[in-house]
Amino acid sequence: MVKPSLRRKMAPKAVAAARCSIRQACEVFSVSESCCRYRAKLSSENTEIVDLLVRLTQNQRNWGFGLCFLYLRNVKGYP
Repeated sequence: MVKPSLRRKMAPKAVAAARCSIRQACEVFSVSESCCRYRAKLSSENTEIVDLLVRLTQNQRNWGFGLCFLYLRNVKGYP
C-alpha cells in the first residue's frame, strides 16, 4: 500500500516517462486530476506575513494564533 502523497508524486512522473495522459496516470494511481494539475500561487505578501508572524511570536511568546491573527488584521492592516 502506497501513501496518497507518494501516489500524487508518482502520477506526473509516469506521465513524463510513459508518455501517457494525466487522466490515465491519475486513474491508475487513484488520485484526482486536480491534485496533479494544481500549482501553488506564492506571493511576496505571504513571505512578508510569515516574517511578521515569526517576529511577533518571538516577541510575544504568550500570544496564540487568534491574537496574532487579530493583531495582523486589525493593527497592521493585512486582509
